[in-house]
Order: sequence, then C-alpha cells, then structure tokens
Amino acid sequence: MPRRPIQDSDREAIAEFIEHHWHGRKVISRGKAYYPHQEEGFVDWRDSKIVGLLTYIVHGDAMEVLTLNSTLKGEGIGTALTLMAIDHARENNIKRIWLSVTNDNLPAIGFYQRLGFRMVQVNIGAVDKARKAKPQIPDVGHHGIPIHDEIVMELPVKPLTCRQT
Repeated sequence: MPRRPIQDSDREAIAEFIEHHWHGRKVISRGKAYYPHQEEGFVDWRDSKIVGLLTYIVHGDAMEVLTLNSTLKGEGIGTALTLMAIDHARENNIKRIWLSVTNDNLPAIGFYQRLGFRMVQVNIGAVDKARKAKPQIPDVGHHGIPIHDEIVMELPVKPLTCRQT
C-alpha cells in the first residue's frame, strides 16, 4: 500500500497510530477537540505499517492540518504528505492551509517554514488550557522546553494557472 489518501479500511490502524504518537486518539487545536482517525488525510504505508500520516479538516476555504507524523526521519515522507495536502487544497479551491504547533516543537516550526508557512499568531497559554481537556499532554517537550503556547502557521495556496500558447 503506497502513499495515498486515507481510506475507510485504514481508520482503525490510523486510530492506533494517532494514539501512539499523540498520547490518545484526541488532539486539541485552538481549544477544540478532534479525532484525526475520523478525518481526511494522506497515509504512507510500508510493509503493512503506517510510516507517515497527515490528517486535516476543511473549514470553508481553509484547510487545517491536524496531525503530521513520519516514523522514518530524513526520507521526505512528511514533505511528500504535506505537498499532497497542498495539491489537494489547490485542486479544491482552498485558499490557505494552517496548523498549530506547540512552542517547544522547533523541528516542526523549521520544517513548515522551509515549505513556505509563516507564523501568524501565538496563542499564549493555549496548551495549558488544552491540558485540562487532555491531561496526557506533556508539560515538557523537545529539548526540555516547557510546553505552554500554540503557534499558528499559515500557507497561502496559490491557484493553478493555465498557460495559453
């Protein structure tokens, strides 16, 4: 099973993958709970195991990336899945893609910036509030950085252009 859109037959494996990588099946974004295994996205399978997953939800003309994980670092899986989401957004007239990352997640912040995302908002104390709904969220994250805030990043989606010859 190669890299492709999520299918209904993937849902239980995705739920287990989310539970392992996100401390439960629920994720919190901007104060709202989501269950990524029930949403749309793209999955990368290798040897009957998920090695990459991107889940999203569409709000009007905007796509919110809920989760992105790759278990094989340095192989371009996260980039490929994100580019698939960007292509999907473009094909469906979605004007922007946005997501939130925690303040400690410097690798993710750098990753998204390399793809053209910009920081557009910092929600001070958002993770502290989310911890009330999901106590499994750790207090300390990457590099021993305390996790408190949510950084919103955004990428404008440029429409497809047709060339006339």
